[in-house]
Amino acid sequence: MLRESVAMFASSEIAPKVAQMDRESKMCPDMLRGLFESGLMGVEIPEEYGGVGMSFTSAILVVEELAKVDPSVSVLCDIQNTLINNMFQFYGSNALKEQYLPRLATDTIGSFALSEAGSGSDAFALKTTAKKSPDGSYYTLSGSKLWISNSREAGVFLVMANVDPSLGYKGITCFVVDRDQDGFEVGPGEDKLGIRASSTCPLSLENVEVPADKVLGEVGQGYKYAIEILNEGRIGIAAQMLGLAEGAYASTLPYLFERQQFGSKIGDFQAMEHQYAAAAVDIEAARLLVYNAAARKEAGLSFVKEAAMAKLYAAQAAERTASKCVEWLGGVGFTKEYPAEKFYRDCKIGAIYEGTHNIQLQTIAKLVKKELGNGEI
Repeated sequence: MLRESVAMFASSEIAPKVAQMDRESKMCPDMLRGLFESGLMGVEIPEEYGGVGMSFTSAILVVEELAKVDPSVSVLCDIQNTLINNMFQFYGSNALKEQYLPRLATDTIGSFALSEAGSGSDAFALKTTAKKSPDGSYYTLSGSKLWISNSREAGVFLVMANVDPSLGYKGITCFVVDRDQDGFEVGPGEDKLGIRASSTCPLSLENVEVPADKVLGEVGQGYKYAIEILNEGRIGIAAQMLGLAEGAYASTLPYLFERQQFGSKIGDFQAMEHQYAAAAVDIEAARLLVYNAAARKEAGLSFVKEAAMAKLYAAQAAERTASKCVEWLGGVGFTKEYPAEKFYRDCKIGAIYEGTHNIQLQTIAKLVKKELGNGEI
């Protein structure tokens, strides 16, 4: 039922706006309101805070279904649910939960501000600092962030900053920063290859004073929170890439049985049959990896390796599938007449954000070696 309702929303509210949002590199305000009104921005937020109180797997299904129509909208929804909302739920004080969760469920977009110019894959090499006031009542944040998703639309930001650089990553702390705070500025968006409607902007923090009670969780534990939440987030990105592959495939396959060459439908040529059969296997394998990772997470089992596998494979499957779809469509596949070219542009980010392919492989290898040492293999 959830999948069907999201599919209906995506078809009626998102699909007619996809080309315009991609062209203008901007989310449609009406569509954003629709996401909130449909409950899709607060999937796991408890009902007492205005959310719908559903499961992590439910959020993953929402992300997948939205990506079939527009991966840009999908990732906006994904970040809200798997990163922002859950950070507040897992680590926020009761006061922060009461202040922000109702807003995040109903009208406020959140943004996760970790990356900087010098800290991408090495996320904890960040330079943004947070100096504690003499009376301990507030922190002064200074620095800059780069590649921050949802930043143009966001009303609240989770900013990682170091309270004591001499401690290295153990000084990293998470701060809740409101958009309208003095000294805080969102820069112009990046002009990107794909997921163009998803905003990606730099942030500037110049002596931004954040009250001490807006530290999310404990001081010095920001690195731990980021690692834990990004492990979950990888399942969300995997679901986005799965939905992208499904969307590209479903929008392209009918053409193979409409277009004729040499007196036959091109989908009936054996060479073509083998290609779309292989793509179907690729998509199904990605689907099982994604659902397995989500199920393990919900069951309280270890899931870091499975999340990395799902994110890696789903992104690769999306790239393979989207590329083939452009080829199967021939000349029209190279135009904007069909959605394949957009899916092809959108898929490439899957190899980069929330952990590059190499980072996923490194994570998988480390855990395989650990299992081997424990005699689990």
